[in-house]
Amino acid sequence: MSTLPYRLRRPKKRTSCVVFASPHSGRKYPTEMVERSVLSPETLRSSEDAYVDQLFENSVSHGAAFLNAIYPRAWVDLNRQTDELDPALIETVANRTLNARVLSGLGVIPRVVANGRAIYSGKLTRAEADQRIAEVWQPYHAELNALLQETKAEFGQALLVDCHSMPREALKHVRTASGARPQIVIGDRHGASAHRVFVDGIEAAFRAEGFDVIRNVPFAGAFIAQHYGRPAFNQHCVQIEIDRSLYMDEKTLAPNDAFKDVKQALDRVARGIIDLDAQSLPLAAE
Repeated sequence: MSTLPYRLRRPKKRTSCVVFASPHSGRKYPTEMVERSVLSPETLRSSEDAYVDQLFENSVSHGAAFLNAIYPRAWVDLNRQTDELDPALIETVANRTLNARVLSGLGVIPRVVANGRAIYSGKLTRAEADQRIAEVWQPYHAELNALLQETKAEFGQALLVDCHSMPREALKHVRTASGARPQIVIGDRHGASAHRVFVDGIEAAFRAEGFDVIRNVPFAGAFIAQHYGRPAFNQHCVQIEIDRSLYMDEKTLAPNDAFKDVKQALDRVARGIIDLDAQSLPLAAE
């Protein structure tokens, strides 16, 4: 590929240990994928975290770095491990014990998009899968890891806010303590990926803007939260899931009339997260 598989935006001066990232909002669909898929281009986009990069892009103006994917989740899923290969899609992959994500077609090279719709009519070669991982997955994670290490060196700690969106349908059986359907799901792997000071602060920032918030249900965090969330080493990761119906039409994928207002609210949330007073958080000895 001739272009980088990510875009990194930096503020003129970094003033915060916070890094925002959007690994699933990429929308550069390779021609070979569009031509080979049995789905329409519109259906291919159904698993995108559409517009999440735009919703959080102003975080850079408040002193945080922002990293987002260029290529879509349907091409390579950056929130999966490289060994989460699907034998139902990729030739010569052994039928070993598979986790639920891979079995459902949502491995590192996805077999399906939203609602279980198959992307291809046949299989991909292992070489094709390895090439996607080498050209997209590895550079993105190399950049993200370098950014977090740089942040720790400058600020003593790093907080990765991993930004995603979720279909409203995913929340139909979920309720907050007040009985409301949640609009925001905060995932910290049940306390394992981030210090509570950060998680509490992030939740407070969303609640201050009137969002209904719940933690870890139904999304507690996947590979990125598990891999980068290392509180004992002063590196924290919190996954954010936003109800897509708040800002877009889930059928047409077009921004709805509330898009501007939601973006402004999330901009204030981002500022609240960036301004979190973490000075009272004791640094671990590495």
